Amino acid sequence: MALLANFHTHCTFCDGKDTAEDMVREAVRKGFLHLGMSSHADTWFDPDYRMDMKAYLTEIRRLREAYRDRIEILAGVEMDCLSRPEASDGAEYVIGSTHYLDLGDGRYPSVDDTVEIQDRVCREEFGGDYYRYCRAYYDLEAQVVARTKCTFIGHFDLVTRFNEEEPRFDEEDPRYLGPAKEAMRALAEYRLPFEINTGALNRGRRSVPYPAPPLLRYLHELGGEIIINSDAHQKEKLDGAFPEAIRCAIRCGFTHTNILAKDGGKPVFRQIALDRLL
Repeated sequence: MALLANFHTHCTFCDGKDTAEDMVREAVRKGFLHLGMSSHADTWFDPDYRMDMKAYLTEIRRLREAYRDRIEILAGVEMDCLSRPEASDGAEYVIGSTHYLDLGDGRYPSVDDTVEIQDRVCREEFGGDYYRYCRAYYDLEAQVVARTKCTFIGHFDLVTRFNEEEPRFDEEDPRYLGPAKEAMRALAEYRLPFEINTGALNRGRRSVPYPAPPLLRYLHELGGEIIINSDAHQKEKLDGAFPEAIRCAIRCGFTHTNILAKDGGKPVFRQIALDRLL
């Protein structure tokens, strides 16, 4: 049995390469039973993240009806920690993610655009101290559930996106792990799943998923839950690196993952044993 579901899926309504219907067709071809579309909700200060929410929801409803005998489709959004609350209006579920820093003066630099931007912001705002930079990220990430009212937590340690290819800090250093674990502890109290996100892994940018194994092991110690997603921006990556994520989760102590499925018209979490997915 394979993992036949993905709930972090981008299409041409935001920064994805394929249309929503292309993604659905590919999911059907792969034998998926569940697909959650999750285009980026409006991020008011970033002109690159604008979405016609009405048109998006209309299209997802059309696809749900057209493919209802083959796959269950959910209408979600990925909402940034700094997005306005109304950005998720109408969505059936919300991924809560942190893509930016809040410098407190109306500037919100991205943490996952380019390593050059990371370097410049770290140098100009944090005196070149990447551990202070990471702490600023995790201080904001710790608020992601309260700010987004999300259904699950997306790519928790996105701040490490470039750190394997071009290391800037030691991910085992207490100056990094301390703030990360503080944020994880705060978020774990909400009892929501943390996403094991294979996006950087299936694009060849990292050799491990988000969160990295040390943080996944800590999440297991906290009694946390997981949901495995590909963060697909193109149809070919819908189930990218799922086997690697499953094996990583097992090594970190997890016995099951979660999926979203409708029960009485409302999405609810259901558990699947990980050893059934290998």
